[in-house]
Amino acid sequence: MATSLFTFLIAITILTMTPGFDTALILRTSATSGWKKALVTGMGVNAGCMVWGAAVGLGLGALLLASEMAYNALKLLGAAYLLWLGVGLLLKPRCSFQHHAPEDKHQSRYRGVFMRGLLGNLLNPKVGVFYVSFLPQFIPAGASVALWSLGMAFTHVVIGTLWNSILIASTQYFAEKWRKPAVMKVMDRLTGCVFIGFAAKLALSRR
Repeated sequence: MATSLFTFLIAITILTMTPGFDTALILRTSATSGWKKALVTGMGVNAGCMVWGAAVGLGLGALLLASEMAYNALKLLGAAYLLWLGVGLLLKPRCSFQHHAPEDKHQSRYRGVFMRGLLGNLLNPKVGVFYVSFLPQFIPAGASVALWSLGMAFTHVVIGTLWNSILIASTQYFAEKWRKPAVMKVMDRLTGCVFIGFAAKLALSRR
């Protein structure tokens, strides 16, 4: 069991550090909206991981692995969401950073970045397929599948939070320069292109 858990920790750490949509989203949020909103975005991603862990524990994730229709539907929905985010950044890039927003709008923005992280994770069937095919390998015989799935998902969340904190801290040194109007426009448009690229990659991907 110890060897199995150690192998899991190594594999999940490598997965967490591999650049992807989540990394791009958190870096962009940190650079243009501040470290607090970037942390909330990461919390949204983490919530998605816990949902996938629960799905594996309850056996629902197996449906995604078995059903080609379910996989393709989620894949296209996720690609459409990433495309929508990317096109939005291309057409309407921001040119200012609002430090002092009204309380209701402030809270709404926090909900918005949380949902962006959550949906970006949940609408990526690659994450679901990875959890369904990967987590069961490390569950001991006779153990509770639900508890172990949630426990491993939580471990992924802890490692992800540590890695996100490093990413966010690395952007803060240049944050003020990146928040200049001209730079923010360029960053939003570049990020939009990256998101569109992820959308195309997801739409054309196979299991």
